[in-house]
Amino acid sequence: MLPSPSFHAPGDAARHELLQSVVDVARAIFGAAASSVCLLDEEADELVFQAVSGEGEEFLVGRRFPAGRGIAGWVATSGEPMVVDDLSRNTAFDRSLAESTEYVPDALMAAPLISEARVLGVLEVLDPSPQARTGVRELDLLAMFARQAAAALRVLAPHAAEPGWALEGERREDALQLLGSLERLLRGTG
Repeated sequence: MLPSPSFHAPGDAARHELLQSVVDVARAIFGAAASSVCLLDEEADELVFQAVSGEGEEFLVGRRFPAGRGIAGWVATSGEPMVVDDLSRNTAFDRSLAESTEYVPDALMAAPLISEARVLGVLEVLDPSPQARTGVRELDLLAMFARQAAAALRVLAPHAAEPGWALEGERREDALQLLGSLERLLRGTG
């Protein structure tokens, strides 16, 4: 798989910083081994790793895979969140795709990034702590976090999912402050 040519375009550092904040916070909140955001490239019908925290963060950003493949593909297509406690028994899980990332999780949680009734991508949390994936409340929490992350991308920067997008100055600070506030709320310290 080839890296996304748009990831290294000028101005993408701000988008990466915003999305990196999302995956770092999600990983911490759910006590996970890894977390990632894949954005949908509608033209190519692919999901593209845009930010990764934990396992794979050194090399996955920019990797692409077919939008209909695996659990991330199912979440992107259905627009519904999903939690799977035992991936070895889930038929939607694409083990060969996971092996290609050099990390095969045992469990995961995934939620679509939806804004204005449009799926922008998927937020995944891999191998979250057992207590973080115990029920509907936790999945709702992940879905709420994904909605807020999508809102930060779309409201504060309407072209955030487009190549060459840049969030600068005051709008960039506003977006990062929104994510910081959300993190404090989700951790129960806000």
